[in-house]
Amino acid sequence: MKPSNIGGQALIEGIMMRHQDQYAVAVRKPDQEIEVKTEPYKSIVPGKLVPRIPLVRGVISFIDSMVVGVSTLMYSASFFEEDEEEKAKKEARTEEENAKAEKKEQALMYGVFAVSMVIAIAVFMLLPYYLSTLLARVITNHWILSLAEALLRVAIFLGYLALVSNMKDIRRTFMYHGAEHKCINCVEHGMPLTVENVMHSSRFHKRCGTSFLFIVVIISAVLLMFIQTDSRVMRVVYRLLLIPLIAGISYELLRLAGRYDNPVVNILSKPGLALQRLTTREPDPSMAEVAIAAVEAVFDWKTYLRENFGYEHIA
Repeated sequence: MKPSNIGGQALIEGIMMRHQDQYAVAVRKPDQEIEVKTEPYKSIVPGKLVPRIPLVRGVISFIDSMVVGVSTLMYSASFFEEDEEEKAKKEARTEEENAKAEKKEQALMYGVFAVSMVIAIAVFMLLPYYLSTLLARVITNHWILSLAEALLRVAIFLGYLALVSNMKDIRRTFMYHGAEHKCINCVEHGMPLTVENVMHSSRFHKRCGTSFLFIVVIISAVLLMFIQTDSRVMRVVYRLLLIPLIAGISYELLRLAGRYDNPVVNILSKPGLALQRLTTREPDPSMAEVAIAAVEAVFDWKTYLRENFGYEHIA
């Protein structure tokens, strides 16, 4: 396996693939045609120096991924959310009116995203802490309470994944998630990018966002065990202030796992890969076609195979 630096995200009936300074979105439209759009990838921090600083680059990468993720998710949803009445209204409006309506929809989506982030922090960072304080009536040892908080955080995280993975619409998105992984694995293991090869590749990948979230849970558990203060308010404040550091460390560990393929890294990656059994599903060939279309829009896989795996002729 040789890393290709391709990253992706499953969307509504589609996939986003990013490589270097470009990303592409491929969506299977209701008429079964594949729509592909390519855009430049722009970081929230201009220049190349700051995004290369260890730990800092993890925070920047996370925010960039969230911004692009919300934008591409909105784009993929736009092909399916309009009914005939809505289409008629859109055609009756002027271009300026449609532009204003689109901006309002974007603002609403980013507002929903912001609220979702606040809820996520409350559920996965603060709720385990408050639940663990209930044990303080019978347990006085700081380390045991910290361990209890860590176990509660893991339990809530696993419960959430198990819950959403059983939702019908989410399962289909997870199938596209599997197609995304299979497509990247196909290239990184030196196979030509065909539907057959993609379908035979693994749906698990060490650089997956699921693995990132699991690492976040573990790193947060370790760091928070060393916070000792009698003030409950400061305990909450410390948990919030540590979020960027936790994200930065998690990113570096995930980046390390994606760049190396050795027994130690593979063992450390196993928990995250195991969780992907919940967040990925086996795709069908039509989904593999969408993944291939997204990769080919931003990545010259034929040249990659020639340079890294010695291919001389690729059809």
